[in-house]
Amino acid sequence: MENTTPTVHGPGLMGGLTGLAKNVFGLLVSRVELAALELSEVRNHVLALLAIFALAVICSWFAIAYGTAAIVALAWEAMGWKILLIMFLVFIAVTAALAFKAIAMLKEGKLAFPETMNELKNDRDMLL
Repeated sequence: MENTTPTVHGPGLMGGLTGLAKNVFGLLVSRVELAALELSEVRNHVLALLAIFALAVICSWFAIAYGTAAIVALAWEAMGWKILLIMFLVFIAVTAALAFKAIAMLKEGKLAFPETMNELKNDRDMLL
């Protein structure tokens, strides 16, 4: 009598490749979703940083203009041109302090994608 029971084979090469493609696609979609979520947070931080920066620039220009005019007018009789050099050095020091503050804000990592990068690193390590 002939055996009519079908033999069960593995999913085969095509089935394995299809499953792998589905898993890779699912992984890719989840990483894109995570990146989109972090991007919205970064966008909010960038907008807040830009608003603060714009207000600081406007206020600084007014303060610099009025303050410089007042100081130069008051000190011109006693110091002459030297007051202009002193004002220059003061402005250079303030500019350096503001630049260091901006760099510190950027180094806090609020404009990075820490979770996405960590997950991508984990995926790379798992696949290799």
